[in-house]
This record gives sequence, structure tokens and C-alpha cells, in this order.
Amino acid sequence: MDQGRQAFSVDLLERNATKNRGMITCMAAGNDVIVLGTSKGWIIRHDFGLAGSSEIDLAVGRTGEQSIHKVFVDPGGSHCIATVTGVGGAETFYTHTKWPKPRVLSRLKGLVVNAVAWNRQQITEVSTKEIIVGTQDGQLFEMAVDEKDKREKYIKFLFELEELPEAFKALQMETANISSGMRYYVMAVTPTRLYSFTGIGTLESVFASYKERAVHFMELPGEIPNSELHFYIKQRRAVHFAWLSGTGIYHGGLNFGAQHSYPNGDENFVENKALLDYSKLSDGTEAVKPGSMALSEYHFLLLIGNKVKVVNRISEQIIEELQFDITSDSVMRGIIGLCSDASAGVFYAYDQNSIFQVSVIDEGRDMWKVYLDLKVYAAALANCRDPLQRDQVYLVQAEAAFTNKEYLRAASFYAKVNYVISFEEVTLKFISINEPEALRTFLLHKLDNLSKEDKCQITMISTWATELYLDKINRLLLEDDTAIENRDSEYHSVIQEFRAFMSDCKDVLDEATTMKLLESYGRVEELVYFANLKEQYEIVVHHYIQQGEAKKALEVLQKSSVSVELQYKFAPELIMLDAYETVEAWMANKNLNPRRLITAMMRYSSEPHAKNETHEVIKYLEFCVHRLHNEDPGIHNLLLSLYAKQEDDSALLRFLQCKFGKGRENGPEFFYDPKYALRLCLKEKRTRACVHIYSMMSMHEEAVALALQIDPELAMAEADKVEDDEDLRKKLWLMVAKHVVKQEKGAKRENIRKAIAFLKETDGLLKIEDILPFFPDFALIDDFKEAICSSLEDYNKQIEQLKEEMNDATRGADNIRNDISALTQRYAVIDRDEECGVCKRKILMMTGDFRMAQGYSSAGPLAPFYVFPCGHSFHAQCLITHVTSCAHEEQAEHILDLQKQLTLLGSETRRDINGNRSDEPITSTTTADKLRSELDDAIASECPFCGELMINEITLPFIKPEDSQHSTSWDLRPAQTNLANQRTISLPV
Repeated sequence: MDQGRQAFSVDLLERNATKNRGMITCMAAGNDVIVLGTSKGWIIRHDFGLAGSSEIDLAVGRTGEQSIHKVFVDPGGSHCIATVTGVGGAETFYTHTKWPKPRVLSRLKGLVVNAVAWNRQQITEVSTKEIIVGTQDGQLFEMAVDEKDKREKYIKFLFELEELPEAFKALQMETANISSGMRYYVMAVTPTRLYSFTGIGTLESVFASYKERAVHFMELPGEIPNSELHFYIKQRRAVHFAWLSGTGIYHGGLNFGAQHSYPNGDENFVENKALLDYSKLSDGTEAVKPGSMALSEYHFLLLIGNKVKVVNRISEQIIEELQFDITSDSVMRGIIGLCSDASAGVFYAYDQNSIFQVSVIDEGRDMWKVYLDLKVYAAALANCRDPLQRDQVYLVQAEAAFTNKEYLRAASFYAKVNYVISFEEVTLKFISINEPEALRTFLLHKLDNLSKEDKCQITMISTWATELYLDKINRLLLEDDTAIENRDSEYHSVIQEFRAFMSDCKDVLDEATTMKLLESYGRVEELVYFANLKEQYEIVVHHYIQQGEAKKALEVLQKSSVSVELQYKFAPELIMLDAYETVEAWMANKNLNPRRLITAMMRYSSEPHAKNETHEVIKYLEFCVHRLHNEDPGIHNLLLSLYAKQEDDSALLRFLQCKFGKGRENGPEFFYDPKYALRLCLKEKRTRACVHIYSMMSMHEEAVALALQIDPELAMAEADKVEDDEDLRKKLWLMVAKHVVKQEKGAKRENIRKAIAFLKETDGLLKIEDILPFFPDFALIDDFKEAICSSLEDYNKQIEQLKEEMNDATRGADNIRNDISALTQRYAVIDRDEECGVCKRKILMMTGDFRMAQGYSSAGPLAPFYVFPCGHSFHAQCLITHVTSCAHEEQAEHILDLQKQLTLLGSETRRDINGNRSDEPITSTTTADKLRSELDDAIASECPFCGELMINEITLPFIKPEDSQHSTSWDLRPAQTNLANQRTISLPV
């Protein structure tokens, strides 16, 4: 034991605890409340939680000397029961912490109460609930008291000892709520016996059941001044008990859930029973029986003389002796007794005047060593407080197992030791005795106990364990030749264990070293398994391909973590190994680039295939083209080449006719190379396909010429495809006609009839005169009589139609000339108040009021103007100004240039009138008329208010650049006033 630290300590709590009210005769405690009974009939209550005390005289009204026989306090410190004995007999009182005066329990008058069992699970501050009272006469009573009633609710008789009438010295009670009701567990002691009672229901029904069955008890002979029974309470439940008997201390654990039955029908709730003989407490001298006892978690506190001996309950060894500072007047009587406060977890000792507190400092300090000495290893580990203590426990277990040749068990314990023995020592132990299995077990357990920071150690140990596994596997193969075939053999179980080990250690095992180990031992399957764990998928796939297991290889390649490059790398080998599964895997993976698989597909296609065998490459290419809408020319060309090599050209023709790019705007209709397709089809003699390709390439003459070699109907269809070029269409039909005429071998008249029928199929494109040159010179005209007459009638109809069209044209020309003549005579009436649409002045105003437009001559005193059919009128100058301001810049410059030229011509004319000589007056007038006509067309082709010019003005801004200065004058500006006097007004939005 560690003698440097104390498990318990003693302190003086109160020297004059009775306050001169007599000497202490008894004591009880609960929840930091101590109640003392004195020899003069007083009870003194010390409440250390509230730092106060109170005194109650129970001898009031009683004659002679009175003494407190026993005092009892509940675990909460609220309820107190005390028995007074004296000349007048015994009387029992109840008092509450809130009461100033006690109450007599009249129904217990004359009975000496020795013991009280509190219902710890049910009791409250205001009610005791049901409690059990034990008397000097060997009787048990049930009682309950409520603080508000000021008296007992009831007192019921429960049980009486008849076989051996003895006084009950102590009582303890536990309850438990179960599905069928309340279950009670009661223990009671007399000087020689310990009784056990249990049952479901009420206390009254439980004890009533013992009238018909025997009471279970334990009897120990011997005399003792005071028989005591104590429960140790942990988390509000009793976990073990101790009985201070005449022979020794009878103790054990309490299990209130046990269902072991005795022959008499009582359930036994006591486990691990033991008896501590008093002889073990003395060193060869006569055994001294304790005067009192207290019970802690691991120890008995035994009052022997004026000392308290602390005895370990497990080892039964005395670990300490506690001394008390007793006054001279108390030496004669010494320490009277011990009591415990289960709620506060402290113990008390008392003499006739003083109270001492026995505190628990560290009673579990050496319990691990106690249990270890007793070889109770689980309890020893539970009480260890540091790694060194745990190491010692594990080491003892390991050494014991090693001595007993339980090497695997020893290895598991050695692996848990971290400090007291080195790793090398343990490994050498197993190597020296040639126990590789135990060594491997040790290494595996050591791995579990190492922290993540010990990376180097973990890697080294994992590698060593790997080698031991491989050695074990090889030895099993050598020992049993049938191990591989027998699936239930140890060999297969070790293989599974080894694979699980590699899976767990894949991140700590060195990849290169481990693979070399697996390769050196010839474990190919395990090498593949480890490569799979390390994501070395190339090794895995290569192995499966060598084994011919294409499906497994494809399963590996389909994992999301596998690089797509491996798909391309192994594609040629996989498709040759299992084309169906490979293509199915390709179609399942839409992220593949089919162009990179062309090499593998061409290798597969180069091999011969059965006639009815599904061509897997064609299936995959069709999937790419139709489902994935692949536009790669290489893919389309490869598919076309494979179609061309098939005996049936129907698939090839469907492929050529399919417009793959029809969903794309301005996209091509096909993605294969037509020149390559044509060369391939010509090589493979796919004539129909060649015809289609010629037609698609707009090589219609070649298409028709080739079609005529196999099917005239196909040639006709090709010829009929040309619609936008009438000459080419006719030329193609002539080719067909020539072929038809020359191919007919029947009678002459039959040939002519078929030729005439062919003309009808051309829908009038060919005439009889077009095909006559194809007939032989000796053909009779009579054979074509009907066809020629029909052709002449058609020509006659065309001539008549042309005549009607010429007459219609002549009449139209006459009407146009009449309209032109009428236009020269057209006029408009203007109201005298009519205003100009621009300047708003009157149109019919004098030239003096309005400056004459430049380039115009006035026909009188009026200013020149324009009048439109819609009714709007404008001065010539106003119209020019308005149109130039709204027209485009180029048009405006053109109008102004025309006006300038007219002005210059007008000036020259005026100089001629004034007497100047002019050489070409007629020419100038003609030029002015042309300019004026151009100007009229530019400004007066339509009304500016009703025509396109007005529509175009929508895009012009309201404020013109030249008006910007005028518009800014309307902007709002803040007044130049004192800003400090301004107020800001928030307007709601």
C-alpha cells in the first residue's frame, strides 16, 4: 500500500456539542444535519448547511431522570424520530425541521424503538411515506407521518419474532418500481441473526405472506454489545451491506434485480457473501470486538477502543488507524460510537461531549493493487488511475498466461503494455519459443493500441505482420494439400483474415515493399487484391485479362475512381476477349470518347465473324451515332465502311439516307466523307449506294448513268430529283429515254407504244420530237401519227395563249397612255384660308409677305407652294426646310445642292432678261426643268405628314441639339439662400 497518502482523515467538529444539556448518548446524521441525544432527555440539532442549531427538551412532563435511548434522522435531514427512556417507561417522539416542538407517537408508547428503516426512494421533505420501526421486543411496525398533520397517519403491526424472540438492533429498506407494482427489500438484524424480507405489493402484504412461509435468515453465534447493519449508498441505491455480528463482519453485494430463489421461496438479493473474522484484526493477541462500525465504498471503519481501524473490505487488511483528540474528562468512557451521513458522504464519531468528522480523502488510491493481488483483473483495471498502473495489471496477466503456455492470450495482454516492458523484449520472447502465431497476434494487437502519430512504427509492424501472414499461408499449404479445394479449411479463413488486415492497413503499408513481399511468396491473387486497395487498377485489370476474366476487368474499369485512360489502353484486348461485355460496358459509360476506341474496333472488325453473329462494333457505333448523336467523321466513316462490307446493303442505304445533322441550325446533313464513301462503295460494288452518293454530291448525270445499269426505275427517280435546273432535268430524262428505247427488244409497234407511254411519265417534259432521234431510220411515220398530232395540238394551244397575252399587253399600254394624259390635266382647289403645314401662314399670300423660294419663279404675286392629294399644303421653301431637317444627311445635301443649282440658273436667266447676252437659253431652261423635276421628286414624292418621313421622325429626339441651351433654362436650381434655414421634406414614394 502507498503509505505516503492517507485514505481518511479525522477533524474535531464540535467540542461542547451538547451545550451542557447532559452527555451524548446517541447520534444520527443526514444531509449535513446532526442530531444528538443526551442523558438529560434533550435532542440537539446541528444544521451545518444553514450554520445553525436548535435544542428540544423531550423530558418535559416526565418525572425522574430521562435519557435519549436512540435518535434517527432521514437521509434528507428533515424528519427525526427519538425514543426517551426513564422511570416512566419508554416514549417515542417525532419532530420536523420546521417544528418548534416535537409530537408524541402515542401508539408506540411503552415500546423501546431500536431501529428505523427509511424509504429512501419515496421519502419527501413533507412526508416520511412508509417507514419500518423495530422494537426491543422483536416487533416490526409500519408507520407514516406527514408534516402538515402534526401526528402519525397510521401505525400498523407487521411482524414479530416468535421462534427466537430477540430485539431488533438495525433495519434497512430498499424499494424498486417494477411492472407488477412496488417491490420491497428489507433487512433486519438481531444480536445473532440477519433476516431478509422481500415481496411485491404493500409492506403489510409482504410481511403477511411470511405467516405461510419461513423467514430467510443468517445466524452467527457470539455476543456483541451492539449489533449494527449498514448499507453503502451509491447514486441513491444500496450496492453492498455489512453486519456487525458477534462472530465477525458479515458483508456482501446487493443485487435487487436478481431472481435466484431459495427452496423456501425467498428471492435472494445478496451476492458475493463473505465474513471478516475479528481475529484478522489483531496481531496474535486476543481478538477485540468493535464497539461500532461505519461502511464506505471499499472499507470498514471499526471503532476499537479509542481508535478507528480502517479495514479494506476486499483484502481484509488494516490500512490505517485513526486517532482522536479526546479531552481528559472523556477519556474514561472514550469514543462512544460512529455514524454516517450517506447524503453528504462523511462519517462522524462522538464521545460524551465532542463530535469528530471522519472525511474520505482518497480511499480508492490502492484498490487497483488490492484487486490485482486477488487476481480480479477487471476490477483492478477499473480502479487504475494512470497508464503505469494499467501496464502493471496487463503485465501480470500476460506473464500468467505466458507461464500457462496460453501464448495467444499472453500476446494480447503484452500488446496493451506500453511502458513497463519494451516491444523488443516481447517479440524476443515469442521468437525464442518459436511461436509465430502468438507473435503475429501480438503485432496485430499492438497496431490497435498505437496512436496515429506513430506512423513509422505502424508501417514497420504492419509489414512484419504481412510477412507472418504470408508465412502462415504457405505453411498451411505445405501441411494440407487439399486446403485450396476445401472452402472450410483454416487456409481459407487465414486468407480472409489476411485480406481484411490488408484492407485495414492499406494506408500504412508501404506499397512497393508489400507488393514485393506478395510477389516473392507467389500470392498473385492477394497481390491483385492489394493493388485494388491501393487503386493500382492497371495491375488489377491486366491480371484479369490474363486470366480471361473480361467481366471482372470491366467491373474494375467502371469504377468512378478509375482513370478513363485505362479504358482506352485495355480496349483492344478486352474487345477481343469478350466483345459483348466490352461493348455493353462502353455503352454504359457515356464519358468515353469513341474516337479513341477506333483502334480497338478496327482490330475486332478485322477478325472473321460468323454470318449470323451480331457485329458488336456496329452495335456500338450505331449507339454513338443515333443515341449519343456523335458528330465525329471518323466514327461515321468507320460505321459506313462496316456497313459496306455486309452482304445486305439495306443498312448501308438507311445510313446514307439518314440526315444526322437535321437538328442543328445551318449544320451539315451528314458527317461522313462522301468522297471516301463513294470510293468505298465503288470498291465494294454497292451500286445503289453509289447512285445515292452521286445524287447527294449533285452529280446527277453520273447517278442516272449508274442507275440505268441496274434499275431504270431508280434512274427515273434520280432524274426526277432535279427541280431547279430545267435543262439538266430534261437532259437526264433524255438519257433515261434513250436507254429505254434501246433496251426494248419486242416488235416495232410494241417498242413505239412503250416509248409513247414513257413520254407520259415525264409529265410533259419530253416531246415526241425529243425521242425520235433515238429510233432507227427505217421506223415508219405512221407509228408516231397519234403522238405527233398530239404534239402539234399542244403547240397550237401555246400559240393561241401567246396571242391572248399580246392583246392584253397592248390594252394595258393604251390605258397607261390615257392615265398619263389625264395627269397633265389634274388640279386641286385650295381654300383662301388654307395654311402652310410648316409655318402656319396662309398659302395664298403675296410674295412681298413671304420671300420667294430660291430656284422657283412665281406665276404672279403668290409665293410658290405644293398641294398633296391628302389635302396638306406647304410653301416650297417651308417644305424644303422641313424635309432637309428630317432627312438623312446625304439626302439633305442632295436637296440643297439641287436648290443651289436652280438658284444659279435662275440668276443667269435674270441677267439675260436685263440685257446680257446668252448663247444657250434653251439649253439652260431645259436643264432647270430637269433640276426642278429632280427637286420635286426629292421633296414632294409624298406628303411629309402622311408618308414614310413622318414615321421615321419617331426616332428623332424631342429636344434638338440646337435647342439644348433653351431647354436647360427650364432646369430647377436651388435658391441661393441660407442652407442652415432650409428644411428637408421627405415625400412619400
